[in-house]
Amino acid sequence: MMQTTIRAELEDYLRRNGSTINQFADTSGVNSGTISSIISGNRPISMLQLDRITEAMGLAEGSFFDLYVEECFNQNTLNWRRLRPLIYRCAELDKLDCIKRVLDMLMENLSYSPVLFDTAEELFKLGKRAAAGLLYESVAEGEKYQHSERLALCQYRLFNIALCDDQDANLRAAVQFEGYVGRLDEVDQLDALKDLANIYYALRRWDKVEILAKEMESKAKIQYKIRYEQPKRKESLKEPSIPVFAYISYSHVLCSAAYGERKEYDKALQYVSLYSEFSWVKEESQEAMQLKSRFKGWAEANTYLYRLMKGDVKVLPEYVSYISQRKDEILPALFKILQAANYYQFNVDDILTRFEQEIIEYRDEQGKVGTYNSQLIEDRYTHFTAELSYYYLNKGEYDVGIKYILGSLESSATINSEACIIRCVGLFEQFRHSASLEQQRKYQILISEVQKRNEKKNGYIVGYV
Repeated sequence: MMQTTIRAELEDYLRRNGSTINQFADTSGVNSGTISSIISGNRPISMLQLDRITEAMGLAEGSFFDLYVEECFNQNTLNWRRLRPLIYRCAELDKLDCIKRVLDMLMENLSYSPVLFDTAEELFKLGKRAAAGLLYESVAEGEKYQHSERLALCQYRLFNIALCDDQDANLRAAVQFEGYVGRLDEVDQLDALKDLANIYYALRRWDKVEILAKEMESKAKIQYKIRYEQPKRKESLKEPSIPVFAYISYSHVLCSAAYGERKEYDKALQYVSLYSEFSWVKEESQEAMQLKSRFKGWAEANTYLYRLMKGDVKVLPEYVSYISQRKDEILPALFKILQAANYYQFNVDDILTRFEQEIIEYRDEQGKVGTYNSQLIEDRYTHFTAELSYYYLNKGEYDVGIKYILGSLESSATINSEACIIRCVGLFEQFRHSASLEQQRKYQILISEVQKRNEKKNGYIVGYV
């Protein structure tokens, strides 16, 4: 059976509706001479013309895209000027299967890799990440043996596209991308290392955070030296996404966090001192001034924090006063305050009451919080509610404590945080005797959901009870 064509579909439409070419031209806005040439097969259809013809025929957008793909590739010579608009329209309409068909046929000729990569970059900037991902994957597959910078950039973009709420998926994306960092441009390596460190931060892999932070510091110092001690070379260098000094200072932030989480508070304070003073910084742009102010704020907050974690409870009022003026810092600080309260056994009810509204609002926040990426928002909230449940259970307020256990367990399941799931299960089982029947039923439902996810992921059920 002969496959239909757009030309045949148009001819059939005109015949069925008793329309003339001139009438259809008036309806579609496509010149009558152009319509005539299309029907006679003497003229290819542009993407704009195809959209207008489709609309004039009363069909849904993209109805002829599959036929259009066939016609593009049935020509003796491929015309990128026709294929590029098609890819864009498919991206706009989420017709990803159509893009896959184009790529499967197009990448038989690897000479199209450069234009496909450029198109992927444009789609990525426009927020068409799923469509861009298909193009990056196609280019990466075609160049997998070439060890090129373009291949590394494809893998970097695919890493960013893959990030989601599932921590296991984020770990897989990070591991898959890591080996390509060294192939990136020296400046792109700084952002790649920062992004990887942020993911491992969210995964609480502190040794990995420290390694990546120190590598970022080393590479950033080289770039800083080139720019400010060899000014002639600076003109030919790619501009980083943030001032170079900020990568150095942010590496110190990450290292202080890693040492703090390992309870090496004196070492953490040493790193805090490194991002509290900027007399060495030569950048003077408005962005640089803003970043210096942000780092100094973090340094002040973390000085209070690590003194508190060392047991200096006298610093608590100053710490609370400081965070009360900085909304983005409130929940991370409260988490640490709770950790200290649970360890040193002091009461923070008044602090929790003071920030009750901020706690409620935190989980609804979207986008970035300072330099940290958005994956940290859900992770922080999950660990915060687990710590909060432990605080109330220690006080004997079992109903409130178990409520927060269930909230943390639900959030842990959403982001697939195995460590927090295990902690929540352990706490609930320890205080199960104090849970109401309704709380026990909700717990069983949540555990059932966790087990189903593990069964789907691993092919078997992991028992948590």
